[in-house]
Amino acid sequence: MIKKVFILFSLIILVACDNSFSEKEQQKYISKGKEIAEASFNELSSQLMSQMKEGGPAQAVPFCKENATVILGELSNKYDATIKRSSDLLRSCKIEPTERELEIIYRYQKLISEEKELEPIVEIDLDNKKHFYAPIKIKANCLVCHGKLNETLSVQTDSIIKSIYPFDIATGYSEGDLRGVWSITFNK
Repeated sequence: MIKKVFILFSLIILVACDNSFSEKEQQKYISKGKEIAEASFNELSSQLMSQMKEGGPAQAVPFCKENATVILGELSNKYDATIKRSSDLLRSCKIEPTERELEIIYRYQKLISEEKELEPIVEIDLDNKKHFYAPIKIKANCLVCHGKLNETLSVQTDSIIKSIYPFDIATGYSEGDLRGVWSITFNK
């Protein structure tokens, strides 16, 4: 009798704590996550390119430091989600990756080394929060500030970056490299 009650209780716990997506929900969150990541990239990129055209890296780098988080905050409000860019190679110590974000980054790096496709990941955590992760790959215009010194990153731009981000290690990339991940947590 006690064994049957224990088994029944265990089944109830498993069903009540089911943190999985149906196929339909998974596709919904992948689609929404892609939309948010693309809108976020486009907004950040367009504003940074505007700053680059107006004043080059001397204007764009401080603008990025002061405004990227604000821009993502505004988009977070618009999409009712928390939008974050995360990387294992940081420019600012204020945006350190979570343990889970690092696991996702390392998973993507492994897939790259195996020459496999990088697909978005959606999951539900123990608090029933829904998360979306997608790779951020370096584009050609990103190399001005994230490229290789004396190739796509000038000494002058590197000096500007180092004066604003003294502990920067977010350089040395080539076009197509994995820069990090979009980490989006949906509020509902």
